Amino acid sequence: MEHELGPGITRAYVIHPELTADRDRRDAGPALEEAVALAVALPGLEVAGQEIVRLAKPHPGHLFGTGKTEELAERIKANEVELVLIDGPVSPVQQRNLEREWKVKILDRTGLILEIFSDRAATREGVLQVEMAALSYQRTRLVRAWTHLERQRGGLGFVGGPGETQIEADRRAIDEQLTRLRKQLSKVVKTRELHRAARAKVPFPVVALVGYTNAGKSTLFNRMTGAEVMAKDMLFATLDPTMRSIDLPGGRQVILSDTVGFISDLPTQLVAAFRATLEEVLGADLILHVRDISHDETQEQAEDVLAILTELGVEDDVPLIEVWNKIDLLDGPAHDALVTQADRTDEVVAISALTGEGLDALYAVIDEALSVDTKDETLSLTFAEGRKRAWLHEAGVVEAERQSETGWDLDLRWSAKQAAQFSKDFG
Repeated sequence: MEHELGPGITRAYVIHPELTADRDRRDAGPALEEAVALAVALPGLEVAGQEIVRLAKPHPGHLFGTGKTEELAERIKANEVELVLIDGPVSPVQQRNLEREWKVKILDRTGLILEIFSDRAATREGVLQVEMAALSYQRTRLVRAWTHLERQRGGLGFVGGPGETQIEADRRAIDEQLTRLRKQLSKVVKTRELHRAARAKVPFPVVALVGYTNAGKSTLFNRMTGAEVMAKDMLFATLDPTMRSIDLPGGRQVILSDTVGFISDLPTQLVAAFRATLEEVLGADLILHVRDISHDETQEQAEDVLAILTELGVEDDVPLIEVWNKIDLLDGPAHDALVTQADRTDEVVAISALTGEGLDALYAVIDEALSVDTKDETLSLTFAEGRKRAWLHEAGVVEAERQSETGWDLDLRWSAKQAAQFSKDFG
């Protein structure tokens, strides 16, 4: 049977190996669905088939046993597959043997996520971080050409592109390239630190959106800010942090930050590579943990997100609000029960970023959470201290103002952070 494919389309087959001896393993069905969603997120791929393969233990040379390897080979050939995506770790030896046996390219979970991250990275820093992670990954394999250095599209060249032939990467050349990238990255990071220092002088609280990939963070960000951030039903639709200033209905001004989506079993290279991307979370005054509450594995996804936040070093004293998103996907009784449950639970809000339901309640909870550490104070300024007065008004902390013979008396409501920033800027 002939398959009509468009130019540059690669037919892929997705396999999720289920290790039956692993008691902590994820549910195989949702795990396979997520792996297919990862594949679909990469431009130029067409998923020709998918399956779960149960394994008692991985075969050291081929991952799968002899019989299963041959059986899969027939399916791969029948579907005219060029790339097999294995949703799990594959050793360099297993990869080489399977590629020889099946006559296709093999990409494991780490390689696929690296490919997607490379395709999505928009900032100079993001691109450098991904290339470093990819080179570190390649260095352990020594089976890949450096196609990403001459790529004709986004991505790292694992899929398609000029690197169809498999040549062994030169380890010394990789190390030299890593050294060059580190030098470039250090310059970029210094620039970003200057930008962050400038932002720190803006005395507005930072509210960071975090959540499992595809939980609806970017849709919520767009709804709250009116921004045109890419928001698609696709894993890792956004990679680089986006920040916008918004005014809450009560008048408080905050900086809203959208971040990369988290995912279970995120490759360790990428946790390190995207620490910088997620640094905005570390400096946040409030974290909104956006959950796709309609997803079958919403609880497991939430646990993965919290584990990564802990790994990143987010302190327990940073307030966190759970935002149960996508309630529009639930039927009447389930929808009503969930909204009632959220109403009875502190620091939980049920919303639909798509329809706007529950947004007023979310704004109120954000305002309340940011008011916890505020204090009321009256400050007297002279007419000569106009810059201080302008700063206070810009920060939105002035509740009332009276002119005196020598200047102004201002009634303030501000946080300890804002007071400290004022003292730092003006002494």
